[in-house]
Amino acid sequence: MSHKREVILVNISGEDKPGLTSALTDVLAHYNVNILDIGQAVIHQDLGLGILFEVPAKSESSPILKDLLFKAYEIGLNVKFTPITEEQYKDWVDRQGKERYIITLLSPKLTARQLAAVTKEIVDQNLNIDIISRLSGRIPLDDSLGKVKSVVEFSVRGTPGDIEKMKTRFIEIAGTSGVDIAFQEDNIYRRNRRLVCFDMDSTLIQAEVIDELARKAGVFEEVSAITESAMRGEIDFDESFRQRVALLKGLDESVMKEVAESLPLTEGAERLFQVLKKYGYRTAIISGGFTYFGHYLKNKLNIDYVFANELEIENGKLTGKHKGDIINGQKKAELLKLIAFKEDIHMAQVIAVGDGSNDLPMLREAGLGIAFHAKPKVKASAKHAISTIGLDAILYLLGFRDREINL
Repeated sequence: MSHKREVILVNISGEDKPGLTSALTDVLAHYNVNILDIGQAVIHQDLGLGILFEVPAKSESSPILKDLLFKAYEIGLNVKFTPITEEQYKDWVDRQGKERYIITLLSPKLTARQLAAVTKEIVDQNLNIDIISRLSGRIPLDDSLGKVKSVVEFSVRGTPGDIEKMKTRFIEIAGTSGVDIAFQEDNIYRRNRRLVCFDMDSTLIQAEVIDELARKAGVFEEVSAITESAMRGEIDFDESFRQRVALLKGLDESVMKEVAESLPLTEGAERLFQVLKKYGYRTAIISGGFTYFGHYLKNKLNIDYVFANELEIENGKLTGKHKGDIINGQKKAELLKLIAFKEDIHMAQVIAVGDGSNDLPMLREAGLGIAFHAKPKVKASAKHAISTIGLDAILYLLGFRDREINL
C-alpha cells in the first residue's frame, strides 16, 4: 500500500520583524520537511508569508503544525494551515507550462479605478495573476512638486482568450483613466534587451528643430504650412523635407549652435541614459532631423550612434540642401536593423522609441516598440505607449525598480 503524501500550505501574517522567517523555517528544519514553494511580501510593515511543504514519509503532520502554531504565537504572528490534496498539487504543477506575460501600469498616481479596470480585463481573458510588484519608490502623501510616479507590475499566466481585444481594451482604459499599460510576453528577450533606439524631435527633446531653425530664418509660417500639408497626406515626407530645408537657405551656421544649446531635454532623459549606460545597453538616435543636433545630444547624453539628415553648409551658411539619403520612416527601420546586425543583437532585444507616424516602421521592427507622448493614430498602431510620465518610464518596462536605478 503506497504512502499517501501529505502536502500543507502555511499562511503567516502579522507585523514584520527581523528573524521571523528564520524562526519558522527552523521549526520545519527540525522535522526535515521538503519545501515545495515559498513566497513572502511586506506591505507597510505587514508581513504575508506562504510556505508549501511536504511532510516526510512515515512522519505525521500534527507535531509539525503544533510546533509551528506555538512558535507563531510566541513571536506574535497569525498562522493558518491548509491541507493540499495530491490532485490539487498536481494541477498546480501542470499549470507551470503555460505562457507568462508582464503587464505594467504606469501613472503619476495609481487609482483603484485603474486597477479594477485592468484586473477585470485580466480575468475576462482567463489569465491568472501570480505576482504583483511595485517598481516605483514609496509614495509620499504630499507631492507638491508633481515628481512622484506609481508603477506596478503584474506577472500573469495563461493564454489570453482574444489578445487583440485585450490590447484594444487596455488602450481604451489608458485613454479614459490616465494610466499607461504595457503588455509584454515574459520571455528571455524581455529580460535581456540590449539596444535602445530613439527618435530625436519631440521624443528625446521637447522641440522640433526644423521649426526652431525656421523661426530664426523668419520662415516659420511657410515651414508649418508644408508640415501640415504632409500630415494631411498631400505630399510625402521626402518632398516635405526638401521643401522645408530649401526655406532655410542663407541661415548662418552659428544659429545652429544657439538652437542646440537651448533645446529642452524631455523629462527623464538624463536619468534614462545614465542607467542604460551603467548597465551596458547600446543606444542610438535615428532621426528625420539633423545630424548637428544629434551629435550635440550624443555628446551630452553619451549616446553610441547617431543617424540623421545632414544639412549642406557652404561659407558658413546653409545652402537649402541636404547631403546623402533622406532618413524617412522606411530608412529608420533599415538603420535599426543595421545597428542590431553590427552589434550582433537579436531584433527581439531591441527597443525603439518615437512619437510620429514616420517612427512606426522602426517601432514595428523592434522587439519593444514604444510610442512616446504620441498622437492617437501612432499610439493605436504601436505595441506600447507612454503618455503620462517621463522618458525614464522605459526603465520600468525593462523591469528595473527605483531602488536599483536611483543614482
